[in-house]
Amino acid sequence: MSTAIPGSEVFATKVPPPEELRAQIPEKLALHEVTQEQVDAIDPLTYEVIRHRLWSVTNEMGEALKRMSGSLVVSDTNDFNFSLTDELGQAIQIGLYNTELSACADMAITWTLQNRADNPGIEEGDMFLSNDPWVGGGAHQNDVCVFAPVFWEGKLFCWSAAVAHQLDLGGVAPGSWTPRSQDVFWESLPTPPLKIVRNGVLQRDAEDVYLRRSRIPQLVGLDLRAKIGSNSVAQDRLRDMLRQYGPDTVKAVMKRMMDDAERRLRNKLRAVPDGSWTGTSYQEQSDSTDRGLHKVTVRLTKKDDSLTLDFRGTDPQSGMINCTYVGLRGGVMAAVLPMLAGDMPWSIGGLERCLTIISEEGTLNNATFPAGVCKASVASAWATSNAVMEALSKMLDTSDEHRRTGQAVGCGTWDLGILSGLDQRGVPFVYMVSEAMAGGMGATFTRDGVDTGGQIAVPQGRIADVEMTELMNPVLYLWRREEPDSGGAGKFRGGLSGSICLLPWDTSVPMGCVVSGSGKAVSMNVGLAGGYPGNHQQDIIVRDTDTRRLLGEGRIPSALDQAGGTVEPQGNETETALNHDDLYMVFWQAGGGYGDPLLRDPERVLKDVLEGKVTSAAARDLYGVVVGDDGATMDVEATERLREDIRRERRKRVEEQEAA
Repeated sequence: MSTAIPGSEVFATKVPPPEELRAQIPEKLALHEVTQEQVDAIDPLTYEVIRHRLWSVTNEMGEALKRMSGSLVVSDTNDFNFSLTDELGQAIQIGLYNTELSACADMAITWTLQNRADNPGIEEGDMFLSNDPWVGGGAHQNDVCVFAPVFWEGKLFCWSAAVAHQLDLGGVAPGSWTPRSQDVFWESLPTPPLKIVRNGVLQRDAEDVYLRRSRIPQLVGLDLRAKIGSNSVAQDRLRDMLRQYGPDTVKAVMKRMMDDAERRLRNKLRAVPDGSWTGTSYQEQSDSTDRGLHKVTVRLTKKDDSLTLDFRGTDPQSGMINCTYVGLRGGVMAAVLPMLAGDMPWSIGGLERCLTIISEEGTLNNATFPAGVCKASVASAWATSNAVMEALSKMLDTSDEHRRTGQAVGCGTWDLGILSGLDQRGVPFVYMVSEAMAGGMGATFTRDGVDTGGQIAVPQGRIADVEMTELMNPVLYLWRREEPDSGGAGKFRGGLSGSICLLPWDTSVPMGCVVSGSGKAVSMNVGLAGGYPGNHQQDIIVRDTDTRRLLGEGRIPSALDQAGGTVEPQGNETETALNHDDLYMVFWQAGGGYGDPLLRDPERVLKDVLEGKVTSAAARDLYGVVVGDDGATMDVEATERLREDIRRERRKRVEEQEAA
């Protein structure tokens, strides 16, 4: 564990109850508030009209951000989000993009109210920038949040926030993912809330400090302006609403949205039997020199209408895979929102009233400064989400009314590849492989998982267009396809994942390559109720291939062994280079299965074989289904015998274990 640095505790996010926070805010910062009586007096029609107008405002923020950004991560992959909060930073509406991000933005606003109201002050026309994982804004430094106060008649009415992943903000390794990192000083600089816009004017000195660290400052600068523009759109639309409906009415609806979300979640929880369930997720290698296995575990206890998530027992912080409490909370909400709150407003300020989080400082998902956190969003924050999803699904499986919303863990980890160097125009580039956004979804309790369906925590996530990727980066795709047998076997099969294969193209220099992602030794995409996990992750570089010669002859390799060369499997945390004739293959994770594979309808297994989703060998070995030599028919009698043989062998193993 890293030694704590005196004075760093000021940057720890402490979210007090609303009344305590109000007492901490200087009197000179007047707040617009309403009474509970005003909230209760809103009629249903007014409530629904204004609630949907607020939803429209957040959607327009997202469209503005995408249209102004020049980054594939934002415009194509949708790795961003946005939110509206009340005057105290309690989130009343977030977007349907990366939910982990918006669950972090409100914490940065709370910290700003506590620490910036006196100096430099919070005034009309201001915007703040933050990428400090101990403060809020995002789980790691690459998640940069720009948030803005909205004033009405001299009083702070609410806040808007836009946050997106930035491709490079400095640090030892391109892309700011640093496999060698031992603490945050190896990584990109965390920036606590900084006034980036003052009185409506972008502050050039603050912008220069922010962009100076990046290898691609023009692109990062464009994204900064996109986030400022997104907040400006929100402010314009909100002021239109305030003029039309009046500030007290709009604020009362905001408060009602949180109350409504709380009420509806508590009602849902009351319909689920009380009990406790556990979930555990692992990570491999905390840095490039480590060979350890690192555990995130949670005990979920449901009592009446509330949930307690107890993360005690999680391993100590290590290397660069840690997240702070900000990332822990983001990981929790990334599981809670889609699994428990899919049919209610995503007003985090109300939903979290039903949750109690218990965690020990100095652990993987509550790391103390100066722990390495450059990989936090897809390391410990993601592992936290996996563990919570597993526990929530076990809980939902006990409820006839709500079990349909449970599912096995989907793509259990992000398969990160960062390529960098000079592009086809001789300009520095940094490219993040984004295909893992099309991860296989976990099987539900009633149906198969969606093949390459996405990430449950990023409802509108998607993979970048191939042609656009090749236009903006010096790479050539040989393939992008779904892979058979990748989905976890079960009564209901996990969704398939896929793979890509890239060749450096039209660049005169080697490319830097950072590979980062767990799931190569231990499954991150666990199944449920006897379902099997999905595939393991693979990153492979093939050196000195004949690919260019084959392309010149009009042949495109469709498998690595067709290209020649030397195969080099990559570890979990690796820094290397791609040369002129090297290939880079990424095979990301699928979803876990649900239920014993021997309970799967044999006809469904045969259908999977015919559609190329399951091979005949896997049908036999995993599902006990015998497919004929023609690959199109099933031997019913042989299938029955094989399944009984498998069951008999299972019983024998259990008896031997009990006897031992």
